[in-house]
Amino acid sequence: MEQLHAPWRIEYILAPKPPPSDESLFTRIAHSSDDVATHVLVRERSCFAVLNTYPYNGGHLMVVPYRQAADLNDLTEQELADLMVLTRRCVNALKKVMRPDGFNLGVNLGRVAGAGVDNHLHLHVVPRWNGDTNFMPVLAGTSVVPQALTEVAASLRAALAAAAGDGQPSATTS
Repeated sequence: MEQLHAPWRIEYILAPKPPPSDESLFTRIAHSSDDVATHVLVRERSCFAVLNTYPYNGGHLMVVPYRQAADLNDLTEQELADLMVLTRRCVNALKKVMRPDGFNLGVNLGRVAGAGVDNHLHLHVVPRWNGDTNFMPVLAGTSVVPQALTEVAASLRAALAAAAGDGQPSATTS
């Protein structure tokens, strides 16, 4: 049997867990002022992008509305539009920084559909490369994330900021 060591996970395992709350993990991140510690990449009018702390692939990020909503029908038309525009910006930044061969984009609605945070919808953006593993390994799957989250976050923040300054479409422009 091969063993894969992931020493960074012990921090999560041993960390004190917040008490049960009606406020989601994403709401807590949205209210945080420490974007570096929470891996927030960019904040826009009604949503933000954050790296997944436990990614399926390097660069796996999520686009999240600030307002806690469990279903697409709970979002306004503007929130839906902002979600997709920021997703497009993030895909473009990932293309520039990590040069993937493709992407998986997805929303899991409800726990039975695989939502880890089922009371606050979020859109996954997972970069893919030729020859990598499938999107969500089921049996004995292993994913190798070759770059530290802090490094990926810094590179993507820079790319998103540069794109906002060069006239590329952003969630704050019409």
